[in-house]
Amino acid sequence: MTFAFMDIDPGSDGHLVVIPKRHSADLFEISADYLAATTLTAQRIAKVALSELGADGVNLLNCSGPAAWQTVFHFHLHVIPRYHDRSKDRLELPFEPGMPADAEAIAEHARLLAAKL
Repeated sequence: MTFAFMDIDPGSDGHLVVIPKRHSADLFEISADYLAATTLTAQRIAKVALSELGADGVNLLNCSGPAAWQTVFHFHLHVIPRYHDRSKDRLELPFEPGMPADAEAIAEHARLLAAKL
């Protein structure tokens, strides 16, 4: 149900992409079965990246919609091994963690989402 291949512009050593065999443009279109298969394949590969590549961690990344950096409109998961050794890993965190937002705004967003779930 899936294919996996190396990313041609890797953010780290061993960075690859997992895609479903059946086309869907993004996270909003993919069926639950194909989403599950793609995620399970990514998990399997992530475990091997830790054991065989010596990665210190792994990021799974999906971008859905142009505002979320999507440039390829076929659902895919990036499996990005992460390393303490910066010579193997060129990615930087895109936001500053540890900077909490307004608690009232967070509560309002939670209320709006929960009301529809």
